[in-house]
Amino acid sequence: MNYRSRQTETAVAQSRDGMVTTPHWAASEAGAKVLARGGNAIEALVAAGGALSVTYPHFCGLGGDAVWMVCDRDGDAHTFLGIGQAAASAHIDGPIPPRGPASTLTTACLVDSWEKVLDHSATVWGGSEQLATLLDDAIALADDGFAISPSQTFWHNFRAGESETWPGFRELFQRDGIQRQPALAQTLKAIAANGAREFYEGALADRIARGLAATGSPLTAADLAATRTGMVEPVRLSYGDTVLLAPPPPTQGVTTLGIMAVLSQLAPKDKSPDSAAYYHALVEAVKQAFLDRHLIADPEFGADATRILLDPDRLSRKAAAVDPNRAAEWPAPYRQGDTALLAAVDADGRAACLLQSIYFDWGSGVVAGDTGILWQNRGAAFSVDPPSPNFIQPGKRPFYTLNPGLALKNGRPHLVYGTQGADGQPQTLALLLSLLIDHGFDPLTALSRPRFLLGRTFSDSRDNLKIEENVGADTLAALGSLGHEVATIAPLSPLGGQAGIIRIQEDGQMEAAHDPRSDGGAIGL
Repeated sequence: MNYRSRQTETAVAQSRDGMVTTPHWAASEAGAKVLARGGNAIEALVAAGGALSVTYPHFCGLGGDAVWMVCDRDGDAHTFLGIGQAAASAHIDGPIPPRGPASTLTTACLVDSWEKVLDHSATVWGGSEQLATLLDDAIALADDGFAISPSQTFWHNFRAGESETWPGFRELFQRDGIQRQPALAQTLKAIAANGAREFYEGALADRIARGLAATGSPLTAADLAATRTGMVEPVRLSYGDTVLLAPPPPTQGVTTLGIMAVLSQLAPKDKSPDSAAYYHALVEAVKQAFLDRHLIADPEFGADATRILLDPDRLSRKAAAVDPNRAAEWPAPYRQGDTALLAAVDADGRAACLLQSIYFDWGSGVVAGDTGILWQNRGAAFSVDPPSPNFIQPGKRPFYTLNPGLALKNGRPHLVYGTQGADGQPQTLALLLSLLIDHGFDPLTALSRPRFLLGRTFSDSRDNLKIEENVGADTLAALGSLGHEVATIAPLSPLGGQAGIIRIQEDGQMEAAHDPRSDGGAIGL
């Protein structure tokens, strides 16, 4: 299929008729096909998300969750929390293991979220696409195979030692060549034929439950049947001439907004984006917001921390606590996790974005029987400390790192964005939003700039400031003189995450890009 505009290494994709961006070209193309035949942004992302669930099995899949943000042309925005709940029998003595059957503590809500957003598409946006047709590309990719991405190869190699012990993993996934997933194709066909609830209440649900039980997972058929996506209102924050929207708890969307609120009081526009002063302001704003992240938890099981975390006086005190000449200590606990961002805008200016995830790369490592579904380990995000707001309880949703975002300008969608990266998500989003809003960078330029990641990662247990070395020797030295424990990483490092951005100008022109660190990009009609 020919497209008017496709992202290249040096140019954003541009269009007035529709845009989609994902971290894998096959997923972007699946979404673009839907837009090209008149589908809307939600419908395009269901198709793209299905395809990505096949082509990016190390980051997302049917055994995981999804958080959606959708907004019509007039700024009417909603969040869909496709987050699975803890098993009814969930009970942990001691630390929650990060892998294996004991980490499969929560159900998977991605497939249910497809039904819920398509209901919204049909009833509110006038959409007519059906789930069965939207899964065509995903089924073909699983049946016919696809070239394994560099990202999948990297994460397969990185987990080569431990993945040998994961039952069913070696038989299902490859590190290079052509990847086929016939069992997953049959699962997708069952969903296409019988609807999303087949995953939760049909014959497929029984097979999933039996497969999980055989591994020792606490999840049951009743847990699957109880899984539902919730529609809630997004959280809002004014930043300059834009209004930033983020998903509420149990996601860390309020953390991203908290960073931006603190940063807004540190004069980011007046600092060169190449300077140590600029990065210092960003890093210190991150620290201030992360001080309160432990308060975020499922609001159905306790107090909603949103009002506290976004209290203007509290945020002003945090901004005042930032020393422009000295780095504060890093306060935050480490949370691992990987995910994938998809975003689209249709010809009518309606926008949608989502992050879908199986938590760690390769999730729990547990395959649900003969279904081809790799299950998430999102239950490992719970706390086992009873006083914690995030303490594990039956039916509870864990603290969630996923926080896709939208920005409104003059009441209409202006920016659609999100990133992979667990603890790094709010950090990367703060950098990107400041570059876009404060410094006027286009999406690809912003995505290509040097990034930082504060705290531990999967490969480095030190709580230091990791920053891409192309930020420059002078900036690195100046950051060190401010008291930051700096460690350099390679330019366009996988540690920087994979982000995507669509920007809609007031005249309707769209420009978009996906991260040069990814295997995909943006396509404009």
